[in-house]
Amino acid sequence: METVRDYSQASVSDIAVQQNRVLRNTYALLAVTMVPTVLGALLGVQLNFSFMAGSPFIAMLLSLAIMFGFIFAIQRTKDSSLGVFVLLGFTFFMGLLLGPMLQYAIGFKNGGTMIALAAGGTGAIFMTLAGVASNTARDFSNLGKFLFAGLILMILAGVANMFFQIPALSLALSALGVMIFSAYVLYDINNIVKGGETNYISATLNVYLDIYNIFINLLNLIMAFTGERD
Repeated sequence: METVRDYSQASVSDIAVQQNRVLRNTYALLAVTMVPTVLGALLGVQLNFSFMAGSPFIAMLLSLAIMFGFIFAIQRTKDSSLGVFVLLGFTFFMGLLLGPMLQYAIGFKNGGTMIALAAGGTGAIFMTLAGVASNTARDFSNLGKFLFAGLILMILAGVANMFFQIPALSLALSALGVMIFSAYVLYDINNIVKGGETNYISATLNVYLDIYNIFINLLNLIMAFTGERD
């Protein structure tokens, strides 16, 4: 009996070590992904994305096709070192997609301040919720279905608003986006801690998308309420 108990304790200890390793590797790779994201964003600001403004629906479909292509490739290569490079390529592309939004923000007199505020707010939200998810005994796995349903509704409403162009709905969707993806931070980090996610590359992808979407929705809200035109 003593041997069985010792073996059980050793197994639990090994699982905890593995979960901590996945979490550490996720945070490390997440930090690295910020580099190509920033480089992509800097390049995106310099490029002319006028075709996106002229055909926003087609531009959205094209962007989604490339995004899902990258995500599919990441999932296929996540068990090898190639997955890291595919992920970094994806984050560079996502940085490029920030170009039009950042161009618009820079057009405000306080554009740099708003971008910095959105970045700082995103960092604060992430660190706070990641800390909660890492240190609580609570299991947030039950949030998954509700968050996914909310995300689908938000996407459908966002597509509809591309045609109706209702400012109040756009702001409501941005506020909802901040809340949904903040809750996803809790869900995804807690999923790593509880052992539901054991691959640090796919874990990084999930958390990266949470942070990315918090940033763009938060920046949209900040521009709407504090933007100052010349």
